[in-house]
Amino acid sequence: EVLLLENLRFHPEEEGKPVGIDKEDPAYEAAKKEMKEKQKEFAKTLASYADVYVNDAFGTAHRRHASTAVIADYFDADNKMLGYLMEKEVNAVDNILSDIKRPFTAIMGGSKVSTKIGIIENLMDKVDNLILCGGMTYTFAKAQGGKVGVSICEDDKLDLARDIIKKAKEKGVNLVLGVDCVAADSFSNDAKTQVCSVMDIPEGWEGLDAGPKTRELFANAIKGAKTILWNGPAGVFEFDNFTAGSRAIADAIVDATNNGAFSLVGGGDSVACVNKFGLADQVSYVSTGGGALLEAIEGKVLPGIAAVKG
Repeated sequence: EVLLLENLRFHPEEEGKPVGIDKEDPAYEAAKKEMKEKQKEFAKTLASYADVYVNDAFGTAHRRHASTAVIADYFDADNKMLGYLMEKEVNAVDNILSDIKRPFTAIMGGSKVSTKIGIIENLMDKVDNLILCGGMTYTFAKAQGGKVGVSICEDDKLDLARDIIKKAKEKGVNLVLGVDCVAADSFSNDAKTQVCSVMDIPEGWEGLDAGPKTRELFANAIKGAKTILWNGPAGVFEFDNFTAGSRAIADAIVDATNNGAFSLVGGGDSVACVNKFGLADQVSYVSTGGGALLEAIEGKVLPGIAAVKG
C-alpha cells in the first residue's frame, strides 16, 4: 500500500512554529513550547502509519520539522535510514570537507555577503583559492574605495568585506575578486552596456556580470583545481546578455572535471546555471540542496541526518 500525503506544511505542527503570535509577544515562548508538544504528537501520528522510515529529502535536511527529524524518534535504529539520494549528497559533501584533493577552489556567488559569511569563514580554513563573485563583487569594491554606481551593495557590510580580505591574506588563501564588470544603464536584458573597472562604475550604471579580465582570472583559479565547489552565479544569468561570467566559471569547471577534479555544484541558482548551459552531466555532482548544502559545508549538524544516524 502506498499513501501520498498532501503538503505537510499546511499543518502548523509540521514546522512546529506558533501561528498568529509575534516573536516579541511575552506569550510567544509559552506558545512555542505548546506547539513543540503538538509537533511531537503530530510526528507520532505520522510514524504510526509505517513500519520503516526513510528520509531521502536532502533539500530539507537542515529543518527540524515533524516529518524530517522529529518522526525519527518513533522508530528504532534498525527501522530508520537515509535514502539513496541522501547518501549521495552526504558523500558529496564529505568529498568537499574531509577527502579534499588539492588545490581546492571554491566559488561563492550571489548578491549578498551577509547570507554567505558563515560558509566563507568556514571555507577559509579549507580552500586554496576562493572566488567571490556576483553581487558581492560591488560590496568588496566599495569596501576598497571603489565607486560602484547603483550596483547592488551592502553598505553596512563594508567592514566585514575588509575583514574577509584581511583573513584571506593571513591564512594564505588566494582570494579572487572581480576587477572589471559588464555594467548596464538599467536592470534589463536589453539595457545599454559597457565594460568598466569595478572600482569606477559610472553613476546611474550597475554591474550585472563579470567582465572579460575577471572571467580570465576566475578560469585560471579553477583550471588546475582538484576539488571544486560552486555556489552562486557570477552575474544576472537569467538575462541572456549577462551570462558570460557564469558561463566562464561553468566551462572552467567542466574542463577541470575532465582532468580529474571532483566538482560539486549546489544552490538553486548555480544548478539553474549548469542546466541552462546544458552542462549538468559534465560536473561530478549537482546537489539538490540549497540551504541544506550551505549549512552542511558551514560544518553545522543537519537535523534530518542526525535524527537518522544519531
